[in-house]
Amino acid sequence: MSENFSQRAKKSLGQNFLKSEKALNQMITASELREGETVLEIGPGRGALTKKLLETGARVIAIEKDEVLAGELEIVLQDFCESGQLEIIRRDALEFNPSENKNFKKDYKIVANIPYYITGALIEKFLTLENPPQSITFLVQKEVAERIISKDKKESILSISIKVFGKPKYIATVPKGAFVPAPKVDSAIIHIADISNKIFKNAKNGPNEKRFFEVMKAGFAHKRKQLGGNLEGVVEKSKFEECGIDPKTRSEELKVEDWVCLARN
Repeated sequence: MSENFSQRAKKSLGQNFLKSEKALNQMITASELREGETVLEIGPGRGALTKKLLETGARVIAIEKDEVLAGELEIVLQDFCESGQLEIIRRDALEFNPSENKNFKKDYKIVANIPYYITGALIEKFLTLENPPQSITFLVQKEVAERIISKDKKESILSISIKVFGKPKYIATVPKGAFVPAPKVDSAIIHIADISNKIFKNAKNGPNEKRFFEVMKAGFAHKRKQLGGNLEGVVEKSKFEECGIDPKTRSEELKVEDWVCLARN
């Protein structure tokens, strides 16, 4: 499809176009898309992934910030646009809210090869929406994917922030040669399933969302400090005993349920 596009990748927008059929198919398989479902694609670029998404029979809403690429993509996939199976929105994904789109269904999924520099911002945005997606399948930097799933068995602000909303899984490594132009590092496909904010909606046992992140971020404020020192003045000492947590523990050793307990009123 690249021969139909006049524009080269823009570094300013973090554009690295995926060309690997294997990686594209792995993303589709991981997303478990079904005919008739709604899927949001962020940064469709030249449409390699868009075309695969359309082949599943799903309804695709693609958000493209690049005006030139959006216009050329509409020409290449004109039949799908005219049939209503594809809608291309010229907008920054970080400013987009699915609830503002009248064609958006309540249940939807996200599948995208995203710009590396907004990975964290995109994940935070869509996980914390009032109506979050059912699942997210993203192509991200390999190092980021490994941090998300805690490959080294050590948790981080990023991994806990994701695991409190859903279940992340490392799907596959994608070498840098699978892109045009090739980035400097390898990438990886991650899938976040069972996304929900139910932990914070549980009035009886759930913590306040703002309080949860306040406690968790304070806990990671100084990596070399013990948890009790980091949370001094933030969490009462009696909370540690109540939650069965040793104040001498390092923050990276705590799981989601530990942070939930510490943040609970």
